[in-house]
Amino acid sequence: EVQLVESGGGLVQPGGSLTLSCAAGGFTFSSSIMSWVRQAPEKELEWVSSINGDGSVPNYADSVKGRFTISRDNAKNTLYLKLNNLKTEDTAMYYCARGGRPPASYAADRRWWTAWGQGTQVTVSS
Repeated sequence: EVQLVESGGGLVQPGGSLTLSCAAGGFTFSSSIMSWVRQAPEKELEWVSSINGDGSVPNYADSVKGRFTISRDNAKNTLYLKLNNLKTEDTAMYYCARGGRPPASYAADRRWWTAWGQGTQVTVSS
């Protein structure tokens, strides 16, 4: 059974930082492209970042480029997302998902990714 368990969310002030983690199990993590996807209240799903199996090729949405860093530790079957210089508009539920960057036609479609975690809430507020 595929399992993805996120952690690390919380309440942080604008300009602050957080590191999210996603513990994976039940599949070959090291050969899987992985993503972080977020959803703010009353907004569509938004792809945030993806990384290939060996961690050599990260990709980012324009909205987070230069502020967020995706990484992975295949020995620990864990995916990470470091969030720096957080803004109020980064407030959302953040999900770890198995799969890569979606094409435009699937940009807000959960079905693009084959597995999801339960999410971890990030709230940016003063």
